[in-house]
Amino acid sequence: MINILFAAKPERWTTYEAPLRSALAAAGIEAHLSQDIAPDQVDYIVYAPNSDLQDFTPYTRAKAVLNLWAGVEQITGNQTLKIPLARMVDPGLTKGMVEWVTGHVMRYHLGMDAHIVNPSHGWTVKTPPLAQEREVVIFGLGALGTACAQALLGLGFRVTGWSRSSKDVAGVTCLNGEDGLADALRRAEIAVTLLPDTPATTNLFNEETLAQMPRGAFLINPGRGPLIDDDALIAALDAGQIAHATLDVFRVEPLPQEHPFWAHPLVTVTPHIAAETRASTASEVIVENIKRGEQGADFINLVDCTLGY
Repeated sequence: MINILFAAKPERWTTYEAPLRSALAAAGIEAHLSQDIAPDQVDYIVYAPNSDLQDFTPYTRAKAVLNLWAGVEQITGNQTLKIPLARMVDPGLTKGMVEWVTGHVMRYHLGMDAHIVNPSHGWTVKTPPLAQEREVVIFGLGALGTACAQALLGLGFRVTGWSRSSKDVAGVTCLNGEDGLADALRRAEIAVTLLPDTPATTNLFNEETLAQMPRGAFLINPGRGPLIDDDALIAALDAGQIAHATLDVFRVEPLPQEHPFWAHPLVTVTPHIAAETRASTASEVIVENIKRGEQGADFINLVDCTLGY
């Protein structure tokens, strides 16, 4: 019998208990799944970083920590974590992110904001370019960034991707490192930020880097709030360097009512809805890793804690 500890807030247990049990049964895995198991008897920890479990030292038998979130920045620095950590790469979350990103890229590409509310100045014709005439840059070519890049390629956009390490995505111009960053910024008529939150990416979009983007560029951030220097973005919007920004993630969430993003006419705030983990598909991912652990196979979606993602 495998012992699986569910270490997350009570409302998560309500959401995940039935899908996890169903996924375990479908995989033919006999397991004791509970919120309360003696630490030295736990084989796997299904985990949310905001749970009460912060000291992994007593979990001497555990084979892996299986994160319920895509984000792992709140756990990678935990010095008591000595066993493999897998982040959540959920097919449902990925599809949701692709749809959200594609929708907002098309909104900017077609200039839809000008037509959502009938303009008071009457009939104005402005034909948008074709997708093949517009370059979209995806900053971050992990699972989510790659999926978004492929979807935009399918619509005919010229797509560039930038990442810290070298990547290869068919049809995408892949850039990396400091030299590649400058090139990516120069290309970014529409920028989509899907980088992890690490010390190396904090305030990556600042006064200097925003100034390197084409004048009148659009910025879409469904990745992490700290990627953007808020004050620098507001200044770039006021100066016309950035035409408009759609932001789904923020340093503090919910975004405080006094934050200037709410009132800025060139900012669209969405309430962290770009992608949400679906319990049914996420449970299948978790169970797949448990199955792999029991078979002695490599875990999927492993995190390199030294890099932070």
